[in-house]
Amino acid sequence: MATEGTVLGPFHTHDAPVADCGYVLHEDPDAPKLFVLCSVRDLDGKPVPDVVCDVWEGDAHGFYDVQNPDRDHPDGRAVLRSDQDGVFYFTAVVPVPYPIPMDGPVGAMLNLLNRHPNRPGHIHFMLEKKGYDTLITALYPRGDPYETSDPVFGVKESLIVDFETVDEALSQKYNVPVGTKLLNYDFVLMSDKEARELRGERSKKALQKLGLDLDIVDGLPVPAVD
Repeated sequence: MATEGTVLGPFHTHDAPVADCGYVLHEDPDAPKLFVLCSVRDLDGKPVPDVVCDVWEGDAHGFYDVQNPDRDHPDGRAVLRSDQDGVFYFTAVVPVPYPIPMDGPVGAMLNLLNRHPNRPGHIHFMLEKKGYDTLITALYPRGDPYETSDPVFGVKESLIVDFETVDEALSQKYNVPVGTKLLNYDFVLMSDKEARELRGERSKKALQKLGLDLDIVDGLPVPAVD
């Protein structure tokens, strides 16, 4: 099964530094570190190399770099590539909850609904490679106080992760201190063809539930022909 997607969010930018695996996202030396070790595979379990892995997150206080009025360069983000084994890795900070902006219509709506504005902590990922369906998703630490009440409904069970710790073997291999918190996750990408077929299948089933006998051609519903 392919990895589920979720919301892109408003804090993605196009100026993230292109970096090698092992890159440290944040400049704050006192922030609690999180080593992120991921793999990318296809539906058959084969590694997918040379995937463009765009990653970004807020800082240890829950703020993204673009929220800093004095921002003069990107921080908390990078563009990496998976290696020949489909692996990519970087050092982030342990994600923390943060409030979404409340000074516009979204804030007014949440107030009317008597809902809080706090998103659970998370790290964003956008994985792209020609021939594969682009994956936009995020990973959320289990046990976050807002895990079940995300105001933008971005959390999915398959995207909730348990943190481990870096052991001696990983420390030696990736030059990361023993005891650092560890996020280990395996992403699964669908090919463009597989994604088109799945979308067509699900669209047709949805139309049938509405009593409509239609086929899906080039992503659009057309009258079924015997």
